[in-house]
Amino acid sequence: MTTQQRPFNFGPGPATLPAEVLQQAADELPNWHGSGMSVMEMSHRGPEFIAIYEHAVSGLRTLLDVPPDFHILFLQGGGIGENAIAPLNLSQGGVLDFILTGSWSRKSYEEAGRYASAARIAANGKASGHTGIPPAASWNISPDAAYVHLCSNETIQGVQFQELPDLAALGADVPLVVDCSSDIASRRFDWRRIGMAFAGAQKNLGPAGLTLVFVREALLGRALPICPSAFNYELVARNQSMYNTPPTWGIYLVGLMVDWMLRQREGDLSGLAALEVRNQRQAAKLYAALDASDFYINRVDPAVRSWMNVPFTLADAQRDEAFLDGAARRGLLQLRGHNSVGGMRASLYNAMTDEGVDALIAYLQDFERRQA
Repeated sequence: MTTQQRPFNFGPGPATLPAEVLQQAADELPNWHGSGMSVMEMSHRGPEFIAIYEHAVSGLRTLLDVPPDFHILFLQGGGIGENAIAPLNLSQGGVLDFILTGSWSRKSYEEAGRYASAARIAANGKASGHTGIPPAASWNISPDAAYVHLCSNETIQGVQFQELPDLAALGADVPLVVDCSSDIASRRFDWRRIGMAFAGAQKNLGPAGLTLVFVREALLGRALPICPSAFNYELVARNQSMYNTPPTWGIYLVGLMVDWMLRQREGDLSGLAALEVRNQRQAAKLYAALDASDFYINRVDPAVRSWMNVPFTLADAQRDEAFLDGAARRGLLQLRGHNSVGGMRASLYNAMTDEGVDALIAYLQDFERRQA
């Protein structure tokens, strides 16, 4: 199985995975390392799976440079689940502030209001149609907020924080909670600015069904009494994500993905630094192709354009279906935009190759020529 033999999958998640990772998982599926068991069959408390779990945790800590005072938790429920689980663990029933930059941060805001005394909008990009991000200096952060929540990359609107804000520099002594589901492991984060981060694995780290939480030790022990024990960060942390049966297959695949990411090279760079260069290069090429034509439109402010999710429309929406049909025939898959906004969307997660982006650009140009 090679990347060249497969179509190029631009799906927004569940997303494309490297062919070599899929092949390794297939090879190991019936008998993991001579154990006589599939990963899906072995006890999560047995020595075989404990080795898999420890490998995934240590790999993530190395790849992402996660500081030692952060716990790495493996949970279930996805990003939408964390919209409830985070306030259940961290709100203490108080005030929460939200930076609204698109659909996912709005979902987080709406859900959190069920568990906090007040969920406030500290900044809102609605006026621009969520094509930009309000500058941090304009945010109205509550002095008594339990935390400030933001989504580092909005998969639908295609806006991304190019750098996480430094709340301390804004005069706010408040933890920052980051939904980084769609750009986790695509670039480096400054963990000094983060109190807690969460991510569904199905973009850059593996299959759907696994959620990762990175939480500071200092933020444990704040769960509301109504928080389910299986989602209590402190209980999960003290039990090394084994308080209940974890999503073992997802954890195993995260370990394989981390190994793959650590092997990546761009010049003298390796690992996450190499992926960051590659991701930025691929996104820049695609945006340049879109910007060079009046046939395609991307309305996102160039200063906050996502490296991961590139939404665009055709100037004539009546040509959408012809565009998608032609793309599929060329092996360019899952380019339809989200139902809420329409148009197209190309997701460029870590497993996307330069060849895939070049093939999409060639199709964009060819389709425009044939429609002229």
